[in-house]
Amino acid sequence: MRLTLLGVLTALLGALLGTLLAAPPAATAGQPRVVARKVVFELENTNATSVLCVPDNQTYEVRGRLVGPRRAVTGQSGPIRVNVLVHDLATGSWFWRLPGHPGYDYARRLARAGETSLVLDRLGYGASPLADGDATCLGAQADMLHQVVQHLRSGRYAFADPAAGTTPAAAHIVTHGHAVGAAIAQIEAGTFDDVDGLVLMSWTDRGATSLATRTAARQSAACAGTADYAPLARTGADYRALMFASAPADVQRAAARLRVDDPCGDVTSLSPMLAAANLAAGQVDAPVLLLYGAEDALNRPAAREQQATAYPTKVTTRTFAGAGSALPLEASAGKVRTTVLRWLR
Repeated sequence: MRLTLLGVLTALLGALLGTLLAAPPAATAGQPRVVARKVVFELENTNATSVLCVPDNQTYEVRGRLVGPRRAVTGQSGPIRVNVLVHDLATGSWFWRLPGHPGYDYARRLARAGETSLVLDRLGYGASPLADGDATCLGAQADMLHQVVQHLRSGRYAFADPAAGTTPAAAHIVTHGHAVGAAIAQIEAGTFDDVDGLVLMSWTDRGATSLATRTAARQSAACAGTADYAPLARTGADYRALMFASAPADVQRAAARLRVDDPCGDVTSLSPMLAAANLAAGQVDAPVLLLYGAEDALNRPAAREQQATAYPTKVTTRTFAGAGSALPLEASAGKVRTTVLRWLR
């Protein structure tokens, strides 16, 4: 009898210990439940910015994913803050949520800290296809970002699945841009003055490296022919050399496999975009967070240091040792997210 009782107690203790070991730590248990919903914006491919380029002025559907705490995404928590994530050339929404690598899911990691993000595919990329790559340009991309901001504030956009409910309205909006996506966000903020903050990654309008200049010239030459889409990098190795300095090899390979060709309208408007971005910087009223990798192959160190002087508002700058351009995917991705979250708070 004594042996039987001892066996029962041992089994109970074992079960209890197994439950405790399987349970998430307290910090995880206290995190909000995170959900993602596909969303659709109906936008005009127009250009009301100072970027000298001409789009086709047609209406398109631009798609993305709203990622955040369940109550915020489903509109149950009232007006919210939305972080709008704007990708670079050659990428797409995947850049902010690298498939198969949850540790590098920028949007979901922000959501665990209570933030809600809109992860966009710009027109001509991913889930927002464009048949003619010459039909849009970077001025139109900034204009369409402005339209997205306005739709978010009014709640005038839709879930791709109508059964998902009513889309939430945003009381505050912060745009996060990477490289050319950062330039688009800067031009939008300086032109329309309708966002509450800017997180600009790996961007300067003060001076590109010779590698960046050669890459842009080669891509522009490809667009001078009959192509209406052109690759930023010819090979996966070329792309990795442009974007990375410290990311794990499997992360680099995954990103290189996902890279896409760029609409030639975006490519050929890079030069006028630089002039417009420089002008727009002096008109930005929202606070700015500038983030750089110390080993960024595309922006000169001196230019990175000078960029903070371009804005008439409060600017915070952080440089991450050992990191290249693709900050959310580099080895310091966790430090990048921590810096962003502290700044947002």
